[in-house]
Amino acid sequence: MLKANLMKLSIIIVNFNTKELLANCLNSIFVHPYNEELEVLVVDNASSDGSSEMIRKTYPQIKLISNRENLGFSRANNQGIRESKGTYMLLLNSDTEILEGALKAMCEFMDDNPQAGAISCQLLLPDGTPQPFTYGQDPTLSYLIRRIIRMLSKQKYMHSWVGERPLETEWVTGACMMVRREAVDSAGYLDENIFMYFEDNEWCHRMRKQGWKIYFLPQVRVVHLGGRSLAADDPGRKAEYYKSLLYFYQKHYSLPAQIFLRGLLRFYRLVLARQTSERMKEAGN
Repeated sequence: MLKANLMKLSIIIVNFNTKELLANCLNSIFVHPYNEELEVLVVDNASSDGSSEMIRKTYPQIKLISNRENLGFSRANNQGIRESKGTYMLLLNSDTEILEGALKAMCEFMDDNPQAGAISCQLLLPDGTPQPFTYGQDPTLSYLIRRIIRMLSKQKYMHSWVGERPLETEWVTGACMMVRREAVDSAGYLDENIFMYFEDNEWCHRMRKQGWKIYFLPQVRVVHLGGRSLAADDPGRKAEYYKSLLYFYQKHYSLPAQIFLRGLLRFYRLVLARQTSERMKEAGN
């Protein structure tokens, strides 16, 4: 995948019917000039809201890849990666806003840390508070059990999303993930069997197996307008979340671990259903 005449940075944005958000994201990129040469690629997953027309009219310098169907996050990003020419590639959600200095700081960290395969930064919600779950550990059984216990007992998060120093971790969010081309060469592309959820975790897992390190940079900040959306709010998304988690186990963990996970998820769903029923009864009273 090594390419001649590489530029410093390629920004890859996958879009599906988010025309206004996409325009805001693109404006945030170009309003804060980056001193190094960069390219922006938008992979449009068959939007029907005029997103492609907006790009052609307002941002003719952008490389637009228009798909005839929604290929999902992984396949569409892989399209962008294959067409990109950057030494570093920033996978960026269309509902983000780049703040001044963020691109420079992330690239400089990659320059200064050649062992870094992928990095992300602190994502801020519209109200300025840090978005949770921007980095974390692999979903091992022990980790999932500890996390479920904390959730059911209404304890605080297992990780802190604030800080001023880089933190080595096991995965970072694909909503704003900068990857090194060499790391992709050795670990491969995003797994296209994953439509959504855990694709970033699984990718970082493979990079780490190839010897690369993953970092979270809390001192670098990017706004994520859609950061509050959770799988728990939508039955369809929740089902997709569990499906992707099971696939992660099938690919990377033993058969006994897969069996235990299925039992753990059944228990978790029963507890959640009971809690939901109790809340509805309390609301009725």
